[in-house]
Amino acid sequence: MKVILLGGSGMVGQGVLRECVLSANVDEVLMVVRKEVAAESAKVKQVVWEDFYNWSGREGVFAGYDACFFCLGMSAMGMSEAEYRRGTYELTVAAAEALQSADVRTFVYVSGAGTNANGSAMWARVKGETENALLGMGFEETFLFRPGFIQPLHGIRSKTGWYNLLYAVLGWLRPLIPKRYVLTTETVGRAMLSVAEHGYEKHVLEVLDIQEAAAAL
Repeated sequence: MKVILLGGSGMVGQGVLRECVLSANVDEVLMVVRKEVAAESAKVKQVVWEDFYNWSGREGVFAGYDACFFCLGMSAMGMSEAEYRRGTYELTVAAAEALQSADVRTFVYVSGAGTNANGSAMWARVKGETENALLGMGFEETFLFRPGFIQPLHGIRSKTGWYNLLYAVLGWLRPLIPKRYVLTTETVGRAMLSVAEHGYEKHVLEVLDIQEAAAAL
């Protein structure tokens, strides 16, 4: 399997990249980045593309790949709805359209627990509208991951400093957090590989579904 990874330098993306590199079923990972990053595996290729809103002329780069793992995301904290919509809905749909035109079969999107296109929270509405747009695009398979708390493993860290402090504190409390709320970067990565290889009975995967998909790999 040949996969495309967007958001590979973020916390979730780092975990997905690690599992792709470790998997015997992944032949190649194409990381799409704004700036080239260090990659230690011969499996990993990179394409630098600064404008994630405009893929004109670059769709051919995605030809021959089986799946895309879309791990780009941002916090809505301090943002207007227009700003968050541009960085979430518009960016995701622009990339998905380019991937679909290249006949990429499977699109896996990291959304979030509580996503609801009709919800009262701004971020939940925008994420929900993004989910709906992806489901209507006509990929052969579309999977929407809605994780809650994700514990980073294997030395992976967030690029956001206060996130790392939060994860450190919650890491000590993890045994007290109900299983239905907790994932790890390893679990998310394995679940993405699982649904890309074997599919899943649902398009929208909540925390327990993600755990189940990872266990089936």
